[in-house]
Amino acid sequence: MSERLIELFEQSDGGFVSGEHLSGVMGISRTAIWKQIERLKQQGYLFEAVPRKGYRLLSAPEKFPIAEFLSALQTERFGRQIKYSEEVESTQLVIQQLVQAGAEEGALALAELQTAGRGRLGRVWHSPKGKGLWFSVLLKPEWLNLADTPQLTLLTAVAVCRAIRAVTSLDVGIKWPNDLLVGGKKIGGILLEASVENGSLRHVIAGIGISVNLAPEDYPAELLEKATSLSIAAGTKIDRAALLNRILTELEQVYALYRTEGFAPVKLLWEALTVSLGRRISSTTAQGPIEGFAERIDDHGALSLRMDDGSVRILYSGDIDFR
Repeated sequence: MSERLIELFEQSDGGFVSGEHLSGVMGISRTAIWKQIERLKQQGYLFEAVPRKGYRLLSAPEKFPIAEFLSALQTERFGRQIKYSEEVESTQLVIQQLVQAGAEEGALALAELQTAGRGRLGRVWHSPKGKGLWFSVLLKPEWLNLADTPQLTLLTAVAVCRAIRAVTSLDVGIKWPNDLLVGGKKIGGILLEASVENGSLRHVIAGIGISVNLAPEDYPAELLEKATSLSIAAGTKIDRAALLNRILTELEQVYALYRTEGFAPVKLLWEALTVSLGRRISSTTAQGPIEGFAERIDDHGALSLRMDDGSVRILYSGDIDFR
């Protein structure tokens, strides 16, 4: 039904089509037409509605150019095995299936639309069709101590932040532990999920979501005050294929640096890109709310807070707010 509706709009050559006409051609009520259009909006289609004229299709979500992306890919392993989908529940789940099928490190799951994209703490991640980069990468750091797994979140943030800066020239910064901000608003997030067997790390799935070409009307009203997209911030459309290519290149390089030289150089890179240190922050912990001055991250990637009484508190996870 949705495909037929899109076909009718395309036949109108950019003109308005009345709800009455659509209802008659498709044999459904005008209310059903409205519901179908609302469903298409959620998938990234943009419509204009004018009383007594009807609806006009302004833009459709573009498909990711897989062939162009693969021909330009500069990595040795990351992204060489790719599973591209129009729509999935979550790219994290797709990678889990690839693992069961014997996928190698660097395998990539990319989707135009996630119907159940997840952020930290089980939050829903807003990922409309064809407007962002919603993907997951498989890591197999079997050589890594389990206690050091949180370092991979900071490593991934460094790679993504460096790539975005290189492609867009935006002053993107990292908010501990896993958010990417521009102008104080969130443009992306990272979710790492580890698989452990007999006390040893088997693999890690790095889920990454970046709001690339979302327009203001793509956001629910409650998100507009705290979220934005790269295209809104830059004032121009961003090449998604070029950005993903650069992200995978940076991730492969920083990951190789981490394996050969440890966390120290990654920590320095993170400190140079973060917007979290040197600021007063608050956070809610299992023991209650706390507030202090963010001084540094330790060798495990935990955040060190200097409290008002001079004591030090260590945050291993959680959300922070700036004061």
